[in-house]
Amino acid sequence: MRSILVIGIGAGDPDHLTLQAVKALARTDVFFILGKNEERQDLIQLRHRMLTEHGRPGHRVVEVPDAERDRTTPAYAAAVDDWRVRRSDLVERLTVEHLGEGETGAFLVWGDPSLYDSVIAVVEDVRARGAVAFDYEVIPGISSVSALAARHRTTLTRVGRPVQITTGRRLAEGFPEGVDDVVVMLDGRAAFAGIDPEGLEIHYGAYLGTPDEILVAGPLADVAPRIRELRESARERKGWIMDTYLLRRSGS
Repeated sequence: MRSILVIGIGAGDPDHLTLQAVKALARTDVFFILGKNEERQDLIQLRHRMLTEHGRPGHRVVEVPDAERDRTTPAYAAAVDDWRVRRSDLVERLTVEHLGEGETGAFLVWGDPSLYDSVIAVVEDVRARGAVAFDYEVIPGISSVSALAARHRTTLTRVGRPVQITTGRRLAEGFPEGVDDVVVMLDGRAAFAGIDPEGLEIHYGAYLGTPDEILVAGPLADVAPRIRELRESARERKGWIMDTYLLRRSGS
């Protein structure tokens, strides 16, 4: 039977690859790379570097543009549903056309496949359609959340307290109630600058694990302007940004 691997490749440092991921790369026949418009050549080159170093001799690479999501419509849920359907169509076609009987294919996922990523859901959808039979396995990776905490030499949780992971879109609606520690991902509009900073500290990281890494920590009221300036300058220079941050109520 065909087999598909969903491999977490870490937040950006090639050394983030786990031994399990390295072994998975070494047994893959064909790698499917879904390129995004906001990804520049340095990210694509990093993927190819990993394959050159750890892929099996003679492996194949199929690189295609990813399905585009409508980011302008206010109908967020509907836009995501439509995007996932078109992404499933793409993955189904790739599997049918490029993965032979008895072969293993793989999708490389930044960070960890379980955290704000749709590849697992898409693979499940394609499998349920039944056009092509395959088994699949998920290889966990080092997420940007783990990398953020490590680079700031802090923990995500404090004794006896929960931590919440959310998105910039949800943070813009207000700081979550009932928690003192919140990790924010997918924040394209600097939502941290629009909330009440009173009593909040921030541990911020962008391009974690890469030569362009940005780290800032301190009281939100003091460092928010600096973070906005750094991230806008970096976005203008590189054309894209990947960042995440921990907001923490100080003294709570």
